Amino acid sequence: MAQVDFGGVRKEVCLAYIPDAQIGEYVVVHVGFAIQRLDEASAIETLANFDKLGILEEEFGDGFALASRQAGIHETGVVT
Repeated sequence: MAQVDFGGVRKEVCLAYIPDAQIGEYVVVHVGFAIQRLDEASAIETLANFDKLGILEEEFGDGFALASRQAGIHETGVVT
């Protein structure tokens, strides 16, 4: 097991599939498991693509705010 930093959000991740992963390396994580090692350029490109698709906000953002936006409710609570 290891702590993995996802842009400031730290999560406990299982390294069973990449047991030799080292501090400072980039990994792809799926359902709590590190499943692939990436070089820095690939990791940055992948994160940028996830950000464009809204995956980062969905995974790590404020869940209540995201649900409100998806439901069409603004911060004031008014349904549009």
